Amino acid sequence: MRKWLPILVLGLGQFVMVIDGTVMNVSITTVVADLDTTVSSMQLAIATFTLTMAALMLAGAGLGSRIGRRKTFVIGSIIYGIGSLTTALAPGFGTLFIGWSIIEGIGAALVIPAIAALAAVNYSGKDRAIAYAMLGGIAGAAAAAGPLIGGWVTSEFSWRWVFAAETLLIVAVILPLTGTIKDLSVQPSKGRFDFAGVVLSASAMGTVVLALVSASTWGFIEPMNPPFTIAGFSPTIPAVLLGLGIGWVFLEWEKKVRNSGREPLLGTDLLGIPSLRAGLASQLVLYFIIAGSFFILPLYLQTVLNLNALESGIRMLPMSVALFVMAIAGSRLAIRFSPKQLIRWGLVTACLGLLLLIGAITPEARGTLFAIAMAVIGIGIGLAISQIGNVNLSSADESRSNEIGGLQGTAQNLGSSLGVALAGTALFIGLAATFTSSVASNDQIDAAVQEGVIQAAESGVQVISIQQAEQLLTDAGVPQDDITVIVQDYAESKLQSLRAGLGIVFVIGLIGLPLTRRLPDRPLVGTQPDTEPSPH
Repeated sequence: MRKWLPILVLGLGQFVMVIDGTVMNVSITTVVADLDTTVSSMQLAIATFTLTMAALMLAGAGLGSRIGRRKTFVIGSIIYGIGSLTTALAPGFGTLFIGWSIIEGIGAALVIPAIAALAAVNYSGKDRAIAYAMLGGIAGAAAAAGPLIGGWVTSEFSWRWVFAAETLLIVAVILPLTGTIKDLSVQPSKGRFDFAGVVLSASAMGTVVLALVSASTWGFIEPMNPPFTIAGFSPTIPAVLLGLGIGWVFLEWEKKVRNSGREPLLGTDLLGIPSLRAGLASQLVLYFIIAGSFFILPLYLQTVLNLNALESGIRMLPMSVALFVMAIAGSRLAIRFSPKQLIRWGLVTACLGLLLLIGAITPEARGTLFAIAMAVIGIGIGLAISQIGNVNLSSADESRSNEIGGLQGTAQNLGSSLGVALAGTALFIGLAATFTSSVASNDQIDAAVQEGVIQAAESGVQVISIQQAEQLLTDAGVPQDDITVIVQDYAESKLQSLRAGLGIVFVIGLIGLPLTRRLPDRPLVGTQPDTEPSPH
């Protein structure tokens, strides 16, 4: 048992960080009510949480190489605990944003690359493959447990207790047991730390993701309520292009740093390994599907079906359980089938489940179809996700496991950020456009009321329950006959926009299939690299 204690400590750290996002998703409407904020603000908070991790993951990996992976794990865990406590005590949205989206994100950016690297240090051969599988299973367990735990705690006590428990777990269990984890001796650093690379990579990812999140209020092409316009169009696409341009500058800068003999933030030679590129792309797509689905589903369950957080967690349980089971089973199947086969089967299955789920998004719960759809998505994601860690970490020599851990974390969290950003933007833009069009074309609504509703909708339409919509219209002095018609239009528009959000997730899942082309097409045995990268 003692042999497996290091991976259990590392896995527990991973469990805490994976469960965090799923808990917040299932508790979103309760948090909105408690902190007097909006769903679009929570979309920003959720996207920023994963964005902070993605933007600083390479920096976390680089710091681990300089001061030691175990030390980085400890420092990151302490920062994460401070963020969790801040979130638990948050009096308003601003404090929650700082505690959860920023401080916790910084802590996770230090911890996650260290987990992958320390797993490689503490285990070798067959034990290492088992350790990677255990980490995948623990991540699956966190995804499985998150909605249910979050739903139960939120409904019976408060969402704040989840974050308080995370703090206690870090202080009482994780930190005291870090002494059981072995680490490699720290090699002398080559020159000063690449701060310019940190700024460039964070700026690139931040610009893209925040532009996509802001598109829900700015508009995607046609301006809605942007701070400014460019040639009469929304600034969203120019901002995305700017972010991509900064990303290109970042890659060129890293090549320059490497050629100068200094230690770059990102070893760009790693991106030349086909299997690693395909693994990272697959990971990004898979976490896009997870995050996008987990953002949309609670909104459907809680604002259309009027379920509470616990009931929402129960409805999402088939997906979570199937994901967990297949994440475990996938490590067994990997003996007989190649990662390319399993990941492709997983993506196709997840996309099929998303199609079924879109069909299940109706005003009245179609329980059987919904449960089947959720289970099918979970099977697909679990099967694919079970292979990713071994594919990535087997693509290069173990001496570069810390760098690959950083790249993995970046791909995972960038995928999550983009999933929330794009699915949420499709939802909000679709809702505003569909609702405005429905109201404008409905001759049953008084003309003056019609004009007032359309003007109010120009700055965006929030996702709320029918009861909340009725109350808002009543408080605004709208006649009851008009309220009935407007609310009906809103309910239909909301369903269409929820389907649109899931539709974006489905499309990205399909796009992910060709990206798997360079995945290993034979079963991976051990962790020997299929390509030897150039010296670092």
